[in-house]
Amino acid sequence: MLRCGSCCIIAATLAVLLVGAAIPAQAAGFGIFEQGAKGMGTAGAFTAQADDGSALFHNVAGIAFQKDSSWTVGTTLISLGNSDFKGVAPFPGPTATGEQKSQVLFPSHVYYIRPLSGDWTLGLGFNNPFGLVTEWDKPDTWPGRFLSTKADLTTYDLSANLGWQINPQFGVGFGVIGRFAEVTLERRAALPNPFILAPSEVAKVSLESDLDSGLGWTVGILHKYNNSFSWGLSYRSKVEVDFGGDARFTQVSTGFPQFDGAVAAVLPFGSPTPIQTSVEFPDMASLGFSFALSPSSHLNVDVNWTGWSTFDEVVIDFTDRPDLNQQLPENWEDVYNYRIGFAWNSSPGNEWRVGFVYDETPQPDETVSPLLPDANRQGYTLGWGHQGPRLSFDAALMYLVFDKRTTTTNVNNFNGTYETDAILLGLTLGL
Repeated sequence: MLRCGSCCIIAATLAVLLVGAAIPAQAAGFGIFEQGAKGMGTAGAFTAQADDGSALFHNVAGIAFQKDSSWTVGTTLISLGNSDFKGVAPFPGPTATGEQKSQVLFPSHVYYIRPLSGDWTLGLGFNNPFGLVTEWDKPDTWPGRFLSTKADLTTYDLSANLGWQINPQFGVGFGVIGRFAEVTLERRAALPNPFILAPSEVAKVSLESDLDSGLGWTVGILHKYNNSFSWGLSYRSKVEVDFGGDARFTQVSTGFPQFDGAVAAVLPFGSPTPIQTSVEFPDMASLGFSFALSPSSHLNVDVNWTGWSTFDEVVIDFTDRPDLNQQLPENWEDVYNYRIGFAWNSSPGNEWRVGFVYDETPQPDETVSPLLPDANRQGYTLGWGHQGPRLSFDAALMYLVFDKRTTTTNVNNFNGTYETDAILLGLTLGL
């Protein structure tokens, strides 16, 4: 017969398992830099150009030079095609394999630009600047199911911005950002079974947050030194979101009634358990340069910094079960990415673009896991744009390759090699 002490051990163990699963997905929402197909064509090297609605993301100062009212509407289709895992010894071993489900995501953007009196311009924007989706195939047998079977993080930004053209060459911009975010996590829980002296799967765990919000701001400058050279600097602040939500437990029978009864006695099966946490999305800074190589071509170069070190730890509060509260470290690092793009006007109104980006991962080896198997990545882009008398259309294609990454120091002792790639298609219509 299981004693009360065993029940307490079960409760404490499950608390660690549950919170450990929640942390990386909350903290590992990664930036989606593709917020307009024109900039995407030059691999996001757009800080010193910023001459369409996506300036509200890349460099808000760019709207100071836009003297016509306009709408910009578009989306980026992200195909997560290949993401595989192969274990290493001693655990889970080389026979442990997994594959993520193929998915198509579509972060979207809507921008409105309207000149005001004098040298001021108004800009209103909507986009999805951070996001995460990982979902592993065959969740009932997937070896990493006790860490994650599904993670889905989505953000929605609304912004109000002003641009001021101080003189014909110099503009500044600033704005307020309201961020709304929600997250869903699914995994399995296993506990030591004293009847078989080995772990048994005891529950399906699902965490779902409310749609919660936070405030931030952005500022930028753009200097068009002459017809051959311009430079820009942009900053987007941290945004803190206080999440509320619920954890739901569904019991899985182990075939041992006494053990199942002890688990049921300490876990709230069938009813939601409130959870609260606070997450700081990172700040971002961009420095860009644009060089006119000829009357029909130009080269853009950007360096972007993201302050991912804000994720040093995450605190989870179980509001009805303070005994389960946890403080867990993440130890993410600030990182840079480097972008270069070339654009060529092949004929009046038609422009071809190519670009390359190298993007560093902020994730240390210790937290690489099925929840977010991140790695350094390289992106190759090809774009085309057409500017008509009343409408514009831009399209861009990106092939994104993640470095093969093997971790042998995972904090959950789930080690192996991850391989991932993705294809992105950006489409934007300007009115």
